[in-house]
Amino acid sequence: MKKLLTTGMMILLISFISSCGDTGKKDNSLSQKKAQLEKLKTQKDNLDNKISDLQKEIAKIDTSSSAELKPKLVALTPVSPVDFKHYLTLQGSVDSKNISYITPTGQGGLVKAIYVKQGDKIHKGQLILKLDDAVAQQNVTAVKQQMGSVKVQLDLAKSVYQRQKNLWDQQIGTQVQLLQDQTNVESLQNQLKTIQANVNIAQEQANQSNVYSDVNGTVDDITIHVGETFPSLSGYIRIVNETDLKITVTIPENYSGQVSKGTKVIVQLPDAANTFNSEISFLSQSIGATTRGFTAEIKVPKGMKLRPNQIAMVSILDYNAPNSIAIPVNTLQTGQDGKYVLVAEKKGDELLAKKVNIVPGQLSGDSIEIKQGLQTGDQLITQGYQGLFDEQPITTTVK
Repeated sequence: MKKLLTTGMMILLISFISSCGDTGKKDNSLSQKKAQLEKLKTQKDNLDNKISDLQKEIAKIDTSSSAELKPKLVALTPVSPVDFKHYLTLQGSVDSKNISYITPTGQGGLVKAIYVKQGDKIHKGQLILKLDDAVAQQNVTAVKQQMGSVKVQLDLAKSVYQRQKNLWDQQIGTQVQLLQDQTNVESLQNQLKTIQANVNIAQEQANQSNVYSDVNGTVDDITIHVGETFPSLSGYIRIVNETDLKITVTIPENYSGQVSKGTKVIVQLPDAANTFNSEISFLSQSIGATTRGFTAEIKVPKGMKLRPNQIAMVSILDYNAPNSIAIPVNTLQTGQDGKYVLVAEKKGDELLAKKVNIVPGQLSGDSIEIKQGLQTGDQLITQGYQGLFDEQPITTTVK
């Protein structure tokens, strides 16, 4: 039987080497190499299973051989329930909720002066730059001069009316003349009101040459210069409020049913060497035409010193199974009947390896969820399982 085993192993080994050589002659493309690797893995599993079956048959027939088989040293880990979690990890970035591009309240114009520089801390309402207001000031002056002229005419008209009224009170003159003088006064008064409104408008237009910040924050970028037209496509001043930040990330559309507002996340900031727990505070309702994903926003805790556009690795909890069985993924093996693991089973005074077929679930890091096959208390073989066969004697102590 030993000779039979040796001959069988040699035949299988020659077949294995031959298949490797034949496959190596195939196309060296990536897909071909992957297919070749999977084929070799399957052949290896089949060889291991056949060797195991032959060893069992030999052990049953040749009792002396079974007696000589020494227990193999292994390490055991008891199976216990865990809170199994799977995270979807994506790259996002730090974004500011308040990024303001400074613009004038009017039509804009040529920049006369800039009062801030990049990196300055500024407050809401602070003067940022001055536009050329020469024309606007000329309009204000012209309207004010017009108003002054009307005031002089009004004062004269009032004096004439008062004199005519005094004469009329003495029954001198005509009532028609009195009414004409009164009408002239009222007309000039209305004209003065209109001119006063024009003065206010002209002054407001002149004031629009002063451009103020509408937020608190830091001057992040200045691309406008004195003498250039502001605003323009290439010229702007950007203010960032770095105290009110968020993380934005694009989630693939196939996860739309697994992620919702309030979903727990873990955010890692590689550049800042910092990690924090948070939750999704906002989800966009539409799928991006180019990204084929939807946007999620995550709040950043107060006091964290981050910068907009900083890279953030976002791990989103998309699967959570409390009281589940999970094992190291490297203990999972593949046989003719599917996936299996090896556990320790006590038979009399002997400790034997037992093959247990399992149904795997989600994979998370170096752990895999087990849907069926294992129970709490099972002794999983986590070291020394390579080459073990079903019912092979094992030990956990070095003799």
